[in-house]
Amino acid sequence: MCGIFGYIGEKKDAGEIVIEGLKKLEYRGYDSWGVAMQTGMGMKLKKDIGKISGVSAKDVSDVSSLAIAHSRWATHGGVTKENAHPHLSQDGTIAVVHNGIIENYEELKKELMNKGHTFASQTDTEVIPHLMEEYRKEGMSLQDALRTACGRFEGRYAILAFDATDHTLVAARTGSPLIVGIGKGEYFIASDIPAFLEHTRNVHYLDDGEMVWTDGKKIHFSSIETGEEKQKRTINISWKAEDAEKGDFEHFMMKEIMDQKESINRAVHQDDKEILRVAKEIETCLGCILSACGTAGKVCMAADYFFSVVAHRHVNYVASSEFKIYHHFLKPESLLIVVSQSGETADVLEAMKVAKEAGSKVLAIVNVEGSSIYRAADFALLINAGPERAVASTKAATGQMAVLLLIAYAVAGKLNEGRTLLLETGAKINDMLNPRYIEHIKGIAQKIHTHENLYIIGKSWNYPMALESAIKIQEVSYVHAEGFAAGELKHGPIALIEEGTPCIALMGNDEMTADMLSNIMELKARGALIIGVSPERYDSFDFWIKVPDSGPAQPIVNIIPIQILAYFLAVLRGKDPDMPRNLAKSVTVK
Repeated sequence: MCGIFGYIGEKKDAGEIVIEGLKKLEYRGYDSWGVAMQTGMGMKLKKDIGKISGVSAKDVSDVSSLAIAHSRWATHGGVTKENAHPHLSQDGTIAVVHNGIIENYEELKKELMNKGHTFASQTDTEVIPHLMEEYRKEGMSLQDALRTACGRFEGRYAILAFDATDHTLVAARTGSPLIVGIGKGEYFIASDIPAFLEHTRNVHYLDDGEMVWTDGKKIHFSSIETGEEKQKRTINISWKAEDAEKGDFEHFMMKEIMDQKESINRAVHQDDKEILRVAKEIETCLGCILSACGTAGKVCMAADYFFSVVAHRHVNYVASSEFKIYHHFLKPESLLIVVSQSGETADVLEAMKVAKEAGSKVLAIVNVEGSSIYRAADFALLINAGPERAVASTKAATGQMAVLLLIAYAVAGKLNEGRTLLLETGAKINDMLNPRYIEHIKGIAQKIHTHENLYIIGKSWNYPMALESAIKIQEVSYVHAEGFAAGELKHGPIALIEEGTPCIALMGNDEMTADMLSNIMELKARGALIIGVSPERYDSFDFWIKVPDSGPAQPIVNIIPIQILAYFLAVLRGKDPDMPRNLAKSVTVK
């Protein structure tokens, strides 16, 4: 839930490099920021509360070829300058940045205080440099001090550290991501690829229980537990630096919404052999479960309908945070399908662990090749959405749905039919996302942006999209939005409807249309303001947002105008749609 970036190499502006790189990771944490540099005068530390996007590289300018930086999403301790990373050892020589949680930090802190250590923050992180300092006093190298300290930690973490007296950058991970970028005469270590994408696309991924250290000339990987050296494969990332930039857009969220003109097609271009292999696994398994969190979870709920309607196959969805209890039903013949934008979601990794312990196979659908989930799965498919930097997921969500719908068609023995449908849908989305369409939705947002309550209804695969619509509106505009299965209105939620309450109805041209129109009239009779999202206009709509008729791909096209509406609601209410409060892009803590 934090951004981490470190640099060591031949360049002499390490502080500026890590600050600029960290700005590209601000979606991972933006409560506070900090940088530590090794200079000719020893350790230089600068940190503060607020967003790193407002920090000038000149603010950290100094001659340095080794630096680490951090943008924080607070877990332990409030948002204060003292709690901002990096944290230093008692003697001020060791600097550490950290993502994750050291669960037994109170026990370690008490032990260190008994040895005379004093602490400047409320964080769990600060025990790391203090403990490393103790091991350095025993004559250990910096890497051995970190390795020994990690052996005492409980919890999930990614740690990056250096000693002002030792030109070495060290890092370790268990549960939280760390990626090494390989440049010419330089190395980068970060929690996500965009931090160093402008410098290199050649990477090594650290696996759980591994650490790395480098003097800027050579690099070494090893097991944290045993110290055994590891050989790592170099992977070339296909993303381009410009893919992670806003271009002419004011916000990343709108850029990524508009990227869906092309990203659906990229998601569909899968290897037929791999898709058919996945389909065979689903056909032959004894129990198939979909699992994810947040937006990806709503995608899985939609896929539940895809498999039912298209493939006539029963596939269950379970939220990853609730998955542990389902181990009673898992067996070696079971198949778990997990979905994650980042490929690092902590609860999803926990669900995979439960499935693996039962001997079940795991298929991962992710956006990041080489991510923790990608590597831990038995087999994986990429959605090829490219980097997604706004916290609210847009193009990744529709890419995930496209891949899952394609798989459903493959299970039904209709792979080509499914691909044709999705390519046609991509072309329709390209036509739909034009300036006049965007302005129309902006106009609707202007009509309703002062309302504090909003409701969304849908049936069939539009029901999970109603839930996802609520997530989008909640997280970027802070409007209280709720999604419901349309038929459930009369069982309680309709009591919330007052004169003028905005209600969005997600529809398609399908067998649910008549039922949806009946539910809309129930809302209309209570004074609701109806915003219809559908291929056809109906008299019961106060406002109509037209979407193409797309058959089973309807939830893909229906969610896009809601993404746009959520964006404009945020902007009109003076909120930053890219970095909503209290949220981070990659949820790497449970």
